Amino acid sequence: MNKLLTLLFLAGTLLSCTEKSTVLTVSSPSGNNSIDFQVTDDGAPIYLVSHKDKVVIDTSSFGFDFKDQESIKNHLKITGSSTNTVNETWEMPWGEQKDVVNHYNELKVELEETQAPNRKINVYFRAYDDGIGFRYEFLPQQGIDSIIIVDENTEFQLTEDYTSFWIPGDWDIYEHLYNTSKVSEIDAIAKRNNADLAQSNIPENAVNTPVTMRSNSGLHLSFHEANLTDYAGMTLKVDNETLKLTSELVGSDRLGYKVKRALPFKTPWRTIQIADKATELIDSKLIVNLNEPNKIGDVSWFKPKKYVGIWWEMHIGKSTWDYAASQDMNSFTTDAKPHGKHGATTENTKHYIDFAAKNNITGVLVEGWNTGWEHWIGFEDREGVFDFITPYPDYDLEEVTRYGKEKGVELIMHHETSAAPRTYEQQLDTAYQLMHKLGIHSVKTGYVGKIIPKGEYHHGQWMVNHYRKVVETGAKYQVAVNAHEPIKATGLRRTYPNVIAREGLRGQEFNAWASDGGNPPEHLPIVAFTRMLAGPIDFTPGVFDIALPTKPNNQINTTLAQQLALYVVIYSPIQMACDLPENYENQPAFQFIRDVGVDWDKTVVLNGEVGDFVTIARKERETGNWFVGGITDENARDIDIDFEFLDDGVDYEAIIYKDAADANYKENPTAISIENIDVKKGSTLSVHLAEGGGFAISLIKKTKS
Repeated sequence: MNKLLTLLFLAGTLLSCTEKSTVLTVSSPSGNNSIDFQVTDDGAPIYLVSHKDKVVIDTSSFGFDFKDQESIKNHLKITGSSTNTVNETWEMPWGEQKDVVNHYNELKVELEETQAPNRKINVYFRAYDDGIGFRYEFLPQQGIDSIIIVDENTEFQLTEDYTSFWIPGDWDIYEHLYNTSKVSEIDAIAKRNNADLAQSNIPENAVNTPVTMRSNSGLHLSFHEANLTDYAGMTLKVDNETLKLTSELVGSDRLGYKVKRALPFKTPWRTIQIADKATELIDSKLIVNLNEPNKIGDVSWFKPKKYVGIWWEMHIGKSTWDYAASQDMNSFTTDAKPHGKHGATTENTKHYIDFAAKNNITGVLVEGWNTGWEHWIGFEDREGVFDFITPYPDYDLEEVTRYGKEKGVELIMHHETSAAPRTYEQQLDTAYQLMHKLGIHSVKTGYVGKIIPKGEYHHGQWMVNHYRKVVETGAKYQVAVNAHEPIKATGLRRTYPNVIAREGLRGQEFNAWASDGGNPPEHLPIVAFTRMLAGPIDFTPGVFDIALPTKPNNQINTTLAQQLALYVVIYSPIQMACDLPENYENQPAFQFIRDVGVDWDKTVVLNGEVGDFVTIARKERETGNWFVGGITDENARDIDIDFEFLDDGVDYEAIIYKDAADANYKENPTAISIENIDVKKGSTLSVHLAEGGGFAISLIKKTKS
């Protein structure tokens, strides 16, 4: 009753305001989503969002607090407005699908203060059929060339106590496990002392985005941002009592503010994806559509690929990143005594290249190749530690590059910065020139540790600009960037298609060494409807030795069949077969990894519920073959597949990799069944998924005889 009275009161207030001020409205092309905007009697800007005539974001305000200026929060008037419609189709150079429809209606609102200094600000609202976005434009001010934002106060007033899938609003990492709770029960502070996350910083009860919510009626909302450019990342403060979310920007303790920008400028978009069912969230292209078109032109020099590499063997203790025992902090000496466990040797790299070449894998990642790994972590001052040009004595960069080209395999460079971005920036041009000279077109970057200089955070404006500088330098030298410990994806891949993937979540490596037992089975069925909405994920699937014999306290909490399914379910244009080559030998299930595509013409989400299960089908661009992947949480279930998505008049050979009858992620994770059947459009199939299980299907077009 109290909530009903509150809603009636707010509705009455809105109607009262409507009599005295103009209500401006913009609706999506189909009319299913709409945004109403006006200013109150005291000049406060307010908006609400409706979906199919039901309010989903109730009366909410916005404003800004500044250093050396009065806040903008009221005393505003509408001085003008205009509308615009865009309906275009643009082509992804690589992606989940080839053609993307960008169709929206836009409302631009011009606001001005009614008292001195009469500042002006514009607000842009865009209504899509899959959600809404809005952003602010700060206009020139007389006598002021820049502004310093202390806080942005954008509100999202929820209309019910949604079930929410969230991680804490950490200023440094996104590597927390997801929590499932009502909004009223979100407690990010309780996660502050999470084990295994030493660089974590959670200053208040806030969540990181994307944060996805489900109503009692099945409506889904996901809150995020798009086109994060020269601005601080946004977390969302949670008021457990009023169910209000409020933007909280990541700050800089070193500089004492959130954002400093020269005038004029536009902020990132604040976004809400709106879906009647969970699968529609994955279908949505709202985030990429709210970014600018391709700025760098042709990117055919980057080829989506599968890769193997010298990485997992370090996580399971077979080898190390460092070459020698601990030594003088100031420099690496070529006469340093090797300890004999270094993984990135010329010989070992050639072994991986040979394996890749014979298994339809076109990339090899090598971590630990360059000097500095003896001092990269655990030291307060990590400036100048890494040299991104100089290899260790047992690694011949030119030779392995030559050998790879001879075998049709391209190296993937690795640059771990140890969270010392100034050191990296000093070497960026030189390092990328070297890559360009060698014909290496992609790099995996890393930022493990607390950011240097002290007082900066991974998700603040200073680091947002660093990540962008890396991407722009990469474009200059035809280098694609896969960032680990990154700022979150916000659709920048449309503007800079050399942004190919990011980590930005609790990845596969946690299964190998996390003291809490690794990622639970529900983790990835949540990730598909949260983190994956932001953009491609370098999750590194493909573990076959699931028991992890060198790690007695850890194992992978999936079945083998689910590891295969992840190549389809968790999207990336680069997909790693992360296990050791010897663990793939004589394994019939490895055929799926040989066959599966990485670049898609079309994606169809067949079914799914957040945190429970999801099934996705994708059509490969080059071949027209289809691949299907399905995963479940800790609960076994049966999934019915309707092959209605297949092409008309084409027969397919379906190779089905599924959990064996006795499979179980805890007791019998590698039990797998493989069968072949013929299917065509309209065929159906029922598949059983074990606890923590999954299935993968290759649908290969049959040749007409």
